[in-house]
Amino acid sequence: MLTFETWDVFTETAFAGNPLAIVHGAEGLSVAQMQTLAREFNLSETIFVMPPRDPAHTARVRIFFPTAEIPFAGHPTLGCAIALSGLAAPGPDAEVHLVLEEEAGLVPVLVTRRAGRVQGGFTAPVTPVGAPGRADPALVAAALGVTALGTPGHRAPALWQGGPAFLYVPLPDLAVLAQARPIEPHWSHLMHEAGVDSAWCYTRTEQGYRARMFSPTAGIPEDPATGSASAIFAADLLANGLLDDGETRIEITQGVEMGRPSQIVMTAVVAGGALTAVRVAGAAVPVAQGRITIPGI
Repeated sequence: MLTFETWDVFTETAFAGNPLAIVHGAEGLSVAQMQTLAREFNLSETIFVMPPRDPAHTARVRIFFPTAEIPFAGHPTLGCAIALSGLAAPGPDAEVHLVLEEEAGLVPVLVTRRAGRVQGGFTAPVTPVGAPGRADPALVAAALGVTALGTPGHRAPALWQGGPAFLYVPLPDLAVLAQARPIEPHWSHLMHEAGVDSAWCYTRTEQGYRARMFSPTAGIPEDPATGSASAIFAADLLANGLLDDGETRIEITQGVEMGRPSQIVMTAVVAGGALTAVRVAGAAVPVAQGRITIPGI
């Protein structure tokens, strides 16, 4: 049997944030076995931990939706790194540097414990860029069941990628954001035209941004916190003229409408008008641990 643990990520409170399953000792598993286990946990993502290819790194990991493997994701990266750091247990102030080998590339993570609070932050392995595809505003509105698009500083839907790809949909206010949900057959038509399987909807607030992420075709009706989408959002901010040279810190709240509030901090680094790095930070707390049977595939 394999050992596993579950953590809630992008929160300091158990039973909030985005739940994550971490499976240890996964080096002997096939892709089919990993997929079977991810489907069994049925969380937005499950991460499998193996020895690193390079002994200078912390671990090699693979990340799965319930339906497919993905090259990179934020909340599995953060939660797994905090779990592997050992800093969740009580102790003095400390910091641990980790490097995870992901399918999208190397992901450095810094985990700190300060005054009893444990936080992690990672640098996205890929600088976000525009994604191919088409997002007709009228179809976007129909697919989400809303009558208006746009929020201060953001006028139109856009497609961006940085490992995974997302459709970014600005909505006018919190009320419209709360109304949004995938509407068929418009949703499937939109995903086909856009060439993605997920939409990250957002509105501007006094604190930063409130977001929701829908990905039913990937087995995720709604995601409480999407670290990769939050990182890629930096490209949308830059394209809309909302980032100056230097570092800009953006606070993103997600999962409120699901009853699982999540707090994500994204920092965009810009030099000469171009994105040079994106960092994502947040907390994570342990919830459960156990053993699970290896699928007989």
